[in-house]
Amino acid sequence: MKKILVLVLLALFAFAGTAQAETLKLLTWKGYAPQKLIDTFEKETGIKVEVTFSNNEEMIAKLRATRGAGFDLAQPSQDRISSVQEKFKLYQALDYSKIDADLFIPSMLDAVKKNTVVGGKSYGAPFCWGTSGLVVNSEKAAEADSWKALIDSKYEGRVSYRLKRPTLIAMGFALGYDPFALYTDVPAYKAMLDKIAETLINAKPIVKNYWANGDSLLESMRSEEVFVAMAWDAGGWKLHADNKAIDFKAPKEGALGWIDTFAIPAKAKNVDAAYKWINFIMKPENAGYFTSQEKYATASKGALEYIDAEVAANFARSFPQATIDNIKWYPPVPAKLESLEGKILDKIKAAN
Repeated sequence: MKKILVLVLLALFAFAGTAQAETLKLLTWKGYAPQKLIDTFEKETGIKVEVTFSNNEEMIAKLRATRGAGFDLAQPSQDRISSVQEKFKLYQALDYSKIDADLFIPSMLDAVKKNTVVGGKSYGAPFCWGTSGLVVNSEKAAEADSWKALIDSKYEGRVSYRLKRPTLIAMGFALGYDPFALYTDVPAYKAMLDKIAETLINAKPIVKNYWANGDSLLESMRSEEVFVAMAWDAGGWKLHADNKAIDFKAPKEGALGWIDTFAIPAKAKNVDAAYKWINFIMKPENAGYFTSQEKYATASKGALEYIDAEVAANFARSFPQATIDNIKWYPPVPAKLESLEGKILDKIKAAN
């Protein structure tokens, strides 16, 4: 009897240790997992959350290195899923029966399902959306209203942008192309990239710096080292809160719209926890808190009721209906184009 009791106790201790050790490993962008929401989730579920901050390129690299292992939930942009999945098989198809569809704006959920289809299965659900455009100091660069401001000599030494693919896309629109329409025409897309490379290389003297860290960009705008930058709407709104002369401005060619998603890596160990996090953070009160903190809109259907008035004012100021109608939403990126873009970016970086 004693022996049986000991075995039972050992089994209970082992089970308790396993339950205590349950962890959700989240691979996401900075700010997408606010500490207050992590604390609430851990308290409600008993699941510990470990967050690794990343970006699209790093997410792909990390998951490629492990063949889809090491994380339970990732948050790539929706245009960076299908081509990556086709080539590297980094994700597993989502089980939408485990997602509370009533929490989502139906059109956004349907769109991401459609845009992440590979082999008849879908691999993503929407989390948040936003745009890339111009952040402008109107006291120093009142006329900046086009992507062409990034290559305008009148702002020499006062311009900043990232050397990443969004800048290539933006410059394509600035030069009169429709980059997204060229996705299916590789020779034409390459010709456009060559022209963009020539333009950005010639405009190098205009650039103060190629920013890699959002905080450093914000500081360079605050200190008036930079007058015109390409950045996300939320960054412009953060600056506007401190200096009304600085704000986000959608360029007349159209801001570039993105949707970041939930995607489950192929070898995730705690898939149930991943679905629990998705349903938790998409609750209106939690999504509203996220938007108030990070200034990104979400795909949560009822979140507007929980957003701070100041944040709601940002959306109203920067996105009148005509501006929304002119947003250029990123479609899925064909895999073969990414290698072309990588070579062009390397060429621009290396040029004197």
